[in-house]
Amino acid sequence: MRKINILLILLTVGSSLLSAQEILSDEQIKDLIKKEVDQKRSPSIVVGIADESGSRVISCGKLDKKSKREADGNTLYEIGSITKVFTSLLLEDMAEHGELDVHDPISKFLPKSVKTPARDGREITLIDLSTQTSGLPRMPGNFAPKDYQNPFSDYTPEKLYEYLSTYKLTRGIGEKYEYSNTGVGLLGHILSISGKKDYEDLVRSRITIPLNMTSTVITLSPEMKGRLATGYDKNGKAVKNWTFSSLSGAGALLSTVNDMLIFLSANLGFVKTPLTSEMRKTHAALHSTDTPGLKIGMAWHIWEMYGKEILWHNGGTGGYRTFIGFDKENKRGIVVFSNSANGVDDIGLHLLESRFKLISFKGLESIIDLLMKAVTEKGVEEAISIYTDLRTDHKDEYDFGEDQLNSLGYQLLEARMFKEATEILRLNAEMFPDSFNVYDSLGEAYLADGNIQAALENYKKSVERNPENTNSIQMIEKLKNR
Repeated sequence: MRKINILLILLTVGSSLLSAQEILSDEQIKDLIKKEVDQKRSPSIVVGIADESGSRVISCGKLDKKSKREADGNTLYEIGSITKVFTSLLLEDMAEHGELDVHDPISKFLPKSVKTPARDGREITLIDLSTQTSGLPRMPGNFAPKDYQNPFSDYTPEKLYEYLSTYKLTRGIGEKYEYSNTGVGLLGHILSISGKKDYEDLVRSRITIPLNMTSTVITLSPEMKGRLATGYDKNGKAVKNWTFSSLSGAGALLSTVNDMLIFLSANLGFVKTPLTSEMRKTHAALHSTDTPGLKIGMAWHIWEMYGKEILWHNGGTGGYRTFIGFDKENKRGIVVFSNSANGVDDIGLHLLESRFKLISFKGLESIIDLLMKAVTEKGVEEAISIYTDLRTDHKDEYDFGEDQLNSLGYQLLEARMFKEATEILRLNAEMFPDSFNVYDSLGEAYLADGNIQAALENYKKSVERNPENTNSIQMIEKLKNR
């Protein structure tokens, strides 16, 4: 299974000699993000700060590697899973107006032909989707993008309904938190059905127009396209923008730091809005997670650390990483947007509470293009030999992370070079034997090459390493019946 970089990343909290919050000055923040841009964490990083003195923007970098245009508070970025916060706010707003109840079962809204998952006599409710305790997995089992650079574009309502009708819950509803694009994407779809508007119109009419957020959209005007930062993957390659079909509520929105500062100020109560009461209700911690000190509200994640309560969410698509968070008691909020797949959560959390550790970023050269050239010109054996030599003699110059060979393997699969893809992904499994994902990917390669037995064996290895890897679990069941 290829990793979809829209997944929640939970930071390791490092120890620090600081005994209290050290708030960086604007000049120090500027120096911090300039250093990260210089070290190629991202072509641009834009930080927004909201506190009792007002809002301000600090930025560094360009909209595009080939452009001279500086990124600023009006630059548009894909915000990825921060969209989930908007989806849950829509739910609370519709409940506040008596249009639905957060405890309504999802079957109430979906076509009668859809057999919705249930367990122990209980149905999944809307609030279960919002708090990500529905039992639905991170991604649907039938999620198989034709274009991995734009993975959600062809996941239609029909595919979502087919998945729901066949999925069997593996644990009780409300029993456990599991971050789920499936669940919150489904919630956005249901709210669109209930509100009789598509997701973008629903967000516009109920959130962005009342808050005067003029640049938080899904559909870009020609003028907005001119303000859109180009997204880049971890290897520095420009990537496609993502589009969504049935799962828009999980990650479809684009926005600017200026717009998100309006949203932050409203959540912090600096301005009174028609959504003040609804926002406050989404902030309440409703469920624990497996991470000590971390709880979940209505989409908001809540760190209870260092005597503080920090509400936050991050976002990630193919070429963007974003963060929004705030400390209600100390009345301070932070937004961080970047146009790279390298994360920025550590920056956002550190600016809210300096005892959250900054992660040292060192830009390394990608090996993907080099190895792809070797595969196509000299064969996969030569590519593996080059990889081995580089890993031995140039380990501080090139990126040898798990995602490098994984990405190369999928590029080869897309080129229908199945045997070459299998060899590359088998090498990845040798390099990272404890990773469930490498065996899931290898299983997919064997299956594409027609080797069902080898695919089954590797899917089983994946499940051994991660018993909750629903993709491998479902593939094992399918292959058993062949």
